[in-house]
Amino acid sequence: MLSITRRVALASVVALGATSGAMAQKAPLLVAEPTHGIGYLPLYVAIANGYFTDQGIDVKVLTVESGSGHTTAVLTGQAFAFIGGPEHNAFAKLKGGEMRAVVNVVDRGNVYFVAKKGMEPKPGQSMTDYFKGKKIGVGQYSGTPNSITRYLMVKYGLDVKKDVTLIETTTAAVIATVKSGAAEIGNVSEPLLSRGIKEGLWGEPFLNVPKDLGPYAYSTLNVRLESIQKQPDDVQKFVNGVVKGLKFVYANPVEATKIAKKEFPTMAEEDLLATLDRTFKDELWSKDGSISQASWDTGKAVVREAGILKQDVKYDEIIDNRFLAAVKADATK
Repeated sequence: MLSITRRVALASVVALGATSGAMAQKAPLLVAEPTHGIGYLPLYVAIANGYFTDQGIDVKVLTVESGSGHTTAVLTGQAFAFIGGPEHNAFAKLKGGEMRAVVNVVDRGNVYFVAKKGMEPKPGQSMTDYFKGKKIGVGQYSGTPNSITRYLMVKYGLDVKKDVTLIETTTAAVIATVKSGAAEIGNVSEPLLSRGIKEGLWGEPFLNVPKDLGPYAYSTLNVRLESIQKQPDDVQKFVNGVVKGLKFVYANPVEATKIAKKEFPTMAEEDLLATLDRTFKDELWSKDGSISQASWDTGKAVVREAGILKQDVKYDEIIDNRFLAAVKADATK
């Protein structure tokens, strides 16, 4: 998490941005994030390596840990972009707000299902048969891990209210829920996943969501439609920098790990390495920033099945690929 000093400094940047018209120097472009996490490492790498500076823009990150605060910051003009699922653009659209996803960062559902030792699925057992009657420790309703759980239960032909019991708690408390016996199954991500393995609480995941669901627009970078219309050059430069960050982490995992250690100095090294190892192994990050139709179809299906998105929202109503197309066109010159 960001230090209080850094948060205050970034909050000051927001205030300064309001009067930037009177300033000779262009105000930084703020990116609002819901948490400061390793999943967003390509963005931090782009900042650390000067990819945005090379483009002539200054990008800073602001952590907003208040539910939909990161999206609100963009809708109200306090931030240039937010990182999160494009479903937030869909939620806003149904209320009259217009935002667009312009580049992908996390292209897989970043959750895993683990079973308490001795309660794993039997060889050949179907997921429908295995999950039925089980208690599942999972994050709170409306959070993505919870929504993915509900979506999968329907996929397996199960009624989430009758066939399984969801023990909805904080993400960090899922490990305690399984340990106490309140749940036989846990919905977790790193570093909790590796901690549970190390403690002997569970083994490797019996259900790997990144592989099971495939492309999934889990965390994209999203801007106001107004920014696309009035600041297209800034949006293009921003997308250019993010794509460079994505390519760097895959091409230089050792160097990317060094940047991660600097970005998360208080995180236990074994937790950091476990998270990065699984991220690379399961290719959670997009490799080129693309936001495919399939990735939104999956993301939309998850929130629709969970009852969070009440109406259908089409791909091109919340996703704008023109800037990624320009990146690809430049690469072929």
